[in-house]
Amino acid sequence: MALPTSSVITLHINGEKFTLPVDHRTTLLDALRERLDLTGTKKGCDQGQCGACTVLVDGRRTVACLQFAVAAEGREVTTIEGVADGERLHPVQQAFLDLDGYQCGYCTPGQICSAIGALQEHAAGWPSAATDDLRPESGPPALTAEEIRERMSGNLCRCAAYATIVDAVAQAAGTTATQPAGTGADSEEQAA
Repeated sequence: MALPTSSVITLHINGEKFTLPVDHRTTLLDALRERLDLTGTKKGCDQGQCGACTVLVDGRRTVACLQFAVAAEGREVTTIEGVADGERLHPVQQAFLDLDGYQCGYCTPGQICSAIGALQEHAAGWPSAATDDLRPESGPPALTAEEIRERMSGNLCRCAAYATIVDAVAQAAGTTATQPAGTGADSEEQAA
């Protein structure tokens, strides 16, 4: 007896419920773009390496091209279409707009969703590979440019708008992206 290869699932996306039949092999990315017409989430490499398809699943960053739609059933999915509060942009969206954190804009939805997740992780005290002091009692590390770059390293920008992306993430966090004292990288970045 053959097992079923498709199911009817209910996805909770941007505060709405969508019920649809899907093949078990359908990725969350394809369900969003091709079945639900939520095309803000971009298909880049389709291999989980570029971050263009980053969405938030239960508040955590997820590359939608590597997650099956059936695995997202019953979980809260937020795409770029759902991060604003009505007409009021999310602080990360506003910072990207203010500081030109995009060029062609293709990677921008994934960058914004990733930045939202990264800032939530930082606020919760999660360390990154750039975090020097891993002791829980030390609290969240300073949000330096190095820390932001490390946390955003899963998102590629073909136009190389990285400097303004780092500045936008810092602005959204209410800080300035600075380098640790003595590195001189700040003055080099500002001069560029």
